[in-house]
Amino acid sequence: MSGDESTRAAIMDATFRALAKHGYADLTVQAIADEFEKSKSLIHYHYDSKADLMVAFLSYLLDEFIDEVEDGGPDDPRERLLRMAEIVVLGLGDREEARDFHTALLGMRAQAPFEPELQEQLVENDRLIRGVVADIVREGIETGQFRAVDPERYAALFRSTIEGAQSHDVILGDAAPTDDAFAGIEEYLVDDLLVAENAERGRGDADGAADAAGDDAG
Repeated sequence: MSGDESTRAAIMDATFRALAKHGYADLTVQAIADEFEKSKSLIHYHYDSKADLMVAFLSYLLDEFIDEVEDGGPDDPRERLLRMAEIVVLGLGDREEARDFHTALLGMRAQAPFEPELQEQLVENDRLIRGVVADIVREGIETGQFRAVDPERYAALFRSTIEGAQSHDVILGDAAPTDDAFAGIEEYLVDDLLVAENAERGRGDADGAADAAGDDAG
């Protein structure tokens, strides 16, 4: 990683921490600089304004998210969809820290209609994420794991559902039925709506065979 790339990565990490701590409405370049080991002037050297920095941060989040789903996650299409849902709905790591960050993201999205550059990047992120979902669905259809559904339409439904569950968690806090929402996404949106009958039956047969083997061993 070059010096510029390393610096930009450090700025993105500082932005993540500052955003989770202060929320979007109270986020300033100084707050980001307070989380950054180097000088505030270095942030201004790379980014002309807070708006410029936040657009870059959204692009950075998109890359990290897709890497987590595609490169660091499971190969199975069903499991990749569930991994995506888990990241968005439940977050990674500590649940409270994830909620703090999701709260900041919700505040950012709420401002998008009034900040065209921000909205443009959010639109691009949404388009690319729906594209990843659609590609996963196509792969599952080609391998016979998924039913023949419209990949783009399913991607729009899936994306809206997991984002809605995330927002619900932020707005309602501990009263939100987040675990039930995630379970419903797995059971109804993925397994009932998407998984092909023969693939579902095959999974059940495999589970039954494993149970029978365990009984025989006993």
